[in-house]
Amino acid sequence: MITTDNTVPIPDLRVVPLDMITPHEEHDSQRSKPLLEVLAQATALTNPPIVAEMDDGRYVILDGANRYHCFGELGYKQLLVQVVDYDSPHVSLGVWQHIVSDWDVSKFNAALHDLDDVSIKSGWDNKACAQILLQDGHSMTVYASEDGLRAQNALLRQLVSIYQRSATLNRTALHDPTIIWSLYTEAIALILFPEYKPQHIMRAAKEKAYLPPGVSRHIIQGRALKLNYPLALLRDTKTSLEAKNEALQDWIREKLAQRGVRFYAESSYQFDE
Repeated sequence: MITTDNTVPIPDLRVVPLDMITPHEEHDSQRSKPLLEVLAQATALTNPPIVAEMDDGRYVILDGANRYHCFGELGYKQLLVQVVDYDSPHVSLGVWQHIVSDWDVSKFNAALHDLDDVSIKSGWDNKACAQILLQDGHSMTVYASEDGLRAQNALLRQLVSIYQRSATLNRTALHDPTIIWSLYTEAIALILFPEYKPQHIMRAAKEKAYLPPGVSRHIIQGRALKLNYPLALLRDTKTSLEAKNEALQDWIREKLAQRGVRFYAESSYQFDE
């Protein structure tokens, strides 16, 4: 396989049928609604969703559930994706923390205690479904009434939905509350989620026991960005899937020949989202 620096492979880009792709998490309505408006006017695909092959021949989305949802809403039958090997050392799995802002903390507390099939206790417990730290320093742990991935993910979907529809939700990789409160001055709470393993992601996709949006965090070394692949080629209904993928590979080779692909090895912050 061609590599960029003898370790990170060139992105494996493919056009695949949309109905062969399955999410492992719900889409984020706060993000997907404005994204849908942008993609409806777009002429090119900028950042392809990241997927991994499943043992049944389908693909699970590791990153890009909102883009997948939007392209489906827009009537696309095929999507250009980046396929990664989930067992590769270039793919790692973590979690996002959720910052809840722009809401009254008493209403947030009331909504928490109205959740079904849930137990809420004060203090910390790393084995809980989620942990909540309020801006005033009070902490809580949230437990599902039953064990198992399906029950726990159902509880998490309930939990996230109450602030997703009533507050502003921001994701963060930060853990230090002092830094978070200083950066998000309107924040009322920090939600911390347990660690997941790849088998949990695969099970969530296969069993449709979806995680809530913005919890799993896949870090991909060698992610394809700023692709700018013409969307008209994906909408084309006359060209076969095989021919589209052959044309895609020609397009990639041409980009490489023209030095139109650059590899950045360092971590970065992007300020144009």
